Amino acid sequence: MSTPLFHRPDGAEVGTGRAHESAALHVTGRALYTDDVAQRTHGVLHAHPVTTSTPHGLVTRLDTKPALDVPGVVRVLTGDDVPGVNDAGTRHDEPLFPTEVMFHGHAVAWVLAEDLESARLGASAVEVDVELLPAVLTVAEAIEQGAYQGAHLHLERGDVAVGLAEAAHTFSGVTEIAGQEHFYLETHASLASVDDDGQVFVQCSTQHPTETQEIVAHVLGLDSHQVTVQCLRMGGGFGGKEMQPHGFAAVAALGATLTGRPVRVRLTRAQDMALTGKRHGFHAGWRVGFDRDGRITALDATLISDGGWSLDLSEPVLSRALCHIDNAYYLPHVRVDGRVARTNKTSQTAFRGFGGPQGMLVIEDLLGRCAPELGIDPAELRRRNFYADDQPTPYGQPVRHASRLDRAWRQVVEGGDLAARRDRIAASNAETPHAKRGLAITPVKFGISFNFTAFNQAGALVHVYKDGSVLINHGGTEMGQGLHTKMLQVAATALGVPLPRVRLAPTRTDKVPNTSATAASSGADLNGAAVKDACEQILARLAPVRTRLGGNATWDEVVKAAYLDRVQLWAAGFYRTEGLSWDPTTMTGEPFKYFAYGVAAAEVTVDGFTGAYTVDRVDIVHDVGDSLSPLVDLGQIEGGFVQGLGWLTLEDLRWDTSDGPGRGRLATAGASTYKLPSLSEMPADFRVSLLERAGEDGVVYGSKAVGEPPLMLAFCVREALRDAVAAFGPGGAAVQLDSPATPEAVWWALQRARGGS
Repeated sequence: MSTPLFHRPDGAEVGTGRAHESAALHVTGRALYTDDVAQRTHGVLHAHPVTTSTPHGLVTRLDTKPALDVPGVVRVLTGDDVPGVNDAGTRHDEPLFPTEVMFHGHAVAWVLAEDLESARLGASAVEVDVELLPAVLTVAEAIEQGAYQGAHLHLERGDVAVGLAEAAHTFSGVTEIAGQEHFYLETHASLASVDDDGQVFVQCSTQHPTETQEIVAHVLGLDSHQVTVQCLRMGGGFGGKEMQPHGFAAVAALGATLTGRPVRVRLTRAQDMALTGKRHGFHAGWRVGFDRDGRITALDATLISDGGWSLDLSEPVLSRALCHIDNAYYLPHVRVDGRVARTNKTSQTAFRGFGGPQGMLVIEDLLGRCAPELGIDPAELRRRNFYADDQPTPYGQPVRHASRLDRAWRQVVEGGDLAARRDRIAASNAETPHAKRGLAITPVKFGISFNFTAFNQAGALVHVYKDGSVLINHGGTEMGQGLHTKMLQVAATALGVPLPRVRLAPTRTDKVPNTSATAASSGADLNGAAVKDACEQILARLAPVRTRLGGNATWDEVVKAAYLDRVQLWAAGFYRTEGLSWDPTTMTGEPFKYFAYGVAAAEVTVDGFTGAYTVDRVDIVHDVGDSLSPLVDLGQIEGGFVQGLGWLTLEDLRWDTSDGPGRGRLATAGASTYKLPSLSEMPADFRVSLLERAGEDGVVYGSKAVGEPPLMLAFCVREALRDAVAAFGPGGAAVQLDSPATPEAVWWALQRARGGS
């Protein structure tokens, strides 16, 4: 018999602080990743892309013969070699071997060779002629030319015209939002081989093994059961390996099919940055109204994302952005339109938060800009507009447990002693003309579930062996986030066995089929519930045996007796998230199982001569429900926050928009030109707490998702920078801050605050 999902037995393994299940392997270098397996594979061929150096054009000639004269080159793969569908996307708008170049660096062929250097030389020998076509490189150009792709999304509730007319104050503005490079430690990698029966086996660094399987199958003209995809582990993903690995896996599989030898695809860092998608940049225009007390009466906004050359996941990313433009604030009247711009860049894709950060940044930016104009402290303006329990979102879903947001807010304010610190900061700023400090506090309300309702399902396979040991398989992938650790704890808790008795097998499509992507912060919710379901099926079968043996029988004794009684000791578990509804045409329904809440406060110091700054202190209270694994969750909160800090303040993607020969080239294609957060950007004083008494009904052991929501906690750093910049001026004026708020951008902002040009 199954127990409620949220019920925890006494002595449960969940909720205890456990190290990451692969921590020792990581720090000793013994953890195997996809390319480690490739390098140990005998007879493997190495693949290298044949890339182009124009952002847009038609391929008029592709001569592969010179490559075959390069020693070590075995074959050149082109579109003529594809036996199935020459496409690597789910929307059939991403030719694997294109005849129309759509961005600088677009691969039009792949060279296979005995070693990587020979493959590189072979690729450089291929002759490609391209007829240049006009290229669109910015969202502004796309808007001017009407270059859009995908659906026109529209979200509306109430009457915006009435809400604006009734407002005591109205403001309008534009918020430009930057993209972001994933910069996972492990670049894209795939290894494919074919057995004597024609079965294709692909090892791939992928967040979505089933979709990788499907893309490989349709490129090869096979059924899905003829392709198996395995993901050992990933060295980071952050959404960049949800959709983008499929084409690289298909190249490897095609090469293995045609040559009969294993084929390895592994991108260098420069290739990975130049060829793969980023977080979507956004252009947002808005108009907002406030009543005399500073409460929002209406918001009218248009969000246009930079989708790059193909749709990829741009539509659901945009949909989530629209659904999160409210963040933690009740909007009586709201109208939001969304479009995806088509530009000649890499196809932008999923990234931690999946559009939510961009939507939420719009309202956080406008609140930060409007607060001085209203004469209201920004923290107070935010607090006044918080949701109350069960108030509806713009798409109609009631906000349950909204009071937890207020509870977390008060915990940060009181625990962080914000009032006294504000007084000290004001005194310090009055005495130091060339350095100013700032303090800000911001909230997060983030919906948990996939936009696409069908993805909210998961499977698991649990084996109990005759000696009482347990092996679990589930459909989620491990990318360092600790999902496998949590699944081990769930299985040990459900079966009532010690954690060392449980082992976890790599994620494979021939063990658990039809998996959803490990994304949307839902990995633990979905797969944990599926693992628990399988374990409870086994326990139900063991119950009569346990009763017969008596209450003193050990787990091992019960299992052995059950085997002798011919009781099935394995089970396939399944879970589907109940209570979801979503109409994408009207943008209404209840798309989320629940909301995760968090509050963060940041204190910064800005140098008036350079715009350089330090993050002096950060206080966070975050809602993870009743944590499955507190150490893992704390690590996710800290890591997500720092990644958000990078997006908002450091990471500056630049493309060459000149008319020269480098037009369209990503100019920041490496760590030397793309600034990432490092130890020097970490808060000097970093305090993270989990919200207590926050268990969630209807989810596995009362836990909540933690992967994505903490990234948006970093809004507080950007707002603290705005507060510090304002201190350089006379006060009371709005401060416009570019995104990302790099030291250069901060310097220009403080120049404006001082009254400079």
